[in-house]
Amino acid sequence: MTTEAPFVLTKGRVALGGRVVLDDVDFTMNAGEFAVVLGANGSGKTTLVRSLLGLVPLARGELRLFGTPVRRFREWWRIGYVPQRFSAASGVPATVEEVVLSGRVARARRLRGYRSADRDAARRALDTVGLAGKHAEPVDRLSGGQQQRALIARALAGDPDVLVLDEPVSGVDIEHQEIFAFALGALRAEEHSVLLVAHELGAMQDLVTRAVVLDAGRIAYDGVPLDEHFHIEHVHHHPHATPAERTIPPGTGAV
Repeated sequence: MTTEAPFVLTKGRVALGGRVVLDDVDFTMNAGEFAVVLGANGSGKTTLVRSLLGLVPLARGELRLFGTPVRRFREWWRIGYVPQRFSAASGVPATVEEVVLSGRVARARRLRGYRSADRDAARRALDTVGLAGKHAEPVDRLSGGQQQRALIARALAGDPDVLVLDEPVSGVDIEHQEIFAFALGALRAEEHSVLLVAHELGAMQDLVTRAVVLDAGRIAYDGVPLDEHFHIEHVHHHPHATPAERTIPPGTGAV
């Protein structure tokens, strides 16, 4: 695995719809870490992740990906991303294996289709997330938790250096959370770098090596996970925010 820091954000500021969502954020994700970003709804968790991925522009600050300024970075295959509230069932008939193989597009030979190495990578990814026996099954027949694991397998199939997951167990029952935690444990054993966004750690608490807590767009804590991080209250607004700060402009989505 690479020893380069996947993400280095310095003095980052993000504004959405004229409102500052992140301000003066310094964040470095080190190679081999299993880090979790915690905080209440509206604290800026998703915005932080999307800014690290270059999906949301910085109003101020600098972002480097594996040592390269984001504007010059081209090796996007090094980053696997599973976004929040995204379904593996797109309406187009596809098997689980076909969905996972799509994660190899960046590595596949142009116009030559998938090679045996691509199919092997897809099978390994399915095995990692516990879906090895589901490869030929239509993805729209999977449960919500299984679809989520298929999306993680798709990200893993690209053999990324860092895996980014935005609230992957939101709305998932405790049984599937434990299955999901087992799959992430396999990644931890292989020393993958993982950046996870969550409201609380739950079944994943033993995997996490670092907790970053956001509060109203700023980092309030950055260090080893504490007992209080295991059960952070799921609230919709920062308790000290003014009415104006609680209003999220239409179209900006989750923050």
